[in-house]
Amino acid sequence: MSPVRRCSRTACGRPAVATLTYVYADSTAVLGPLATYAEPHCYDLCAEHSERLTAPRGWEVVRLSDPSAPTRPSGDDLEALANAVREAARPQDRGGDGPRGGGPRTADPMEVARRGHLRVLRSPDS
Repeated sequence: MSPVRRCSRTACGRPAVATLTYVYADSTAVLGPLATYAEPHCYDLCAEHSERLTAPRGWEVVRLSDPSAPTRPSGDDLEALANAVREAARPQDRGGDGPRGGGPRTADPMEVARRGHLRVLRSPDS
């Protein structure tokens, strides 16, 4: 017997990632994280079959998320990341107001050049 549980769907040998349980009294199919151990009245499903799961007409599908599972980035997350990359790539204005300060930026006597968050420092000997 394999230590990895497999999808319960016929002819599917992929590893199971979710468990499906039917609550007949409520006409509900509950799809949640993979159960700790296999039970006879539950179905283990692979990622593909769990995503494509549909219920009979009149039934409701309840999808329970696994809080430890990594979440997909939302549109807001991707937009924030793109804005941060654009901000980091923008050339820094040496004479004007600094992006973080509230006034003119004072130059560090040891700093020779700056590119984004990286600084080139003068050797203490020179």
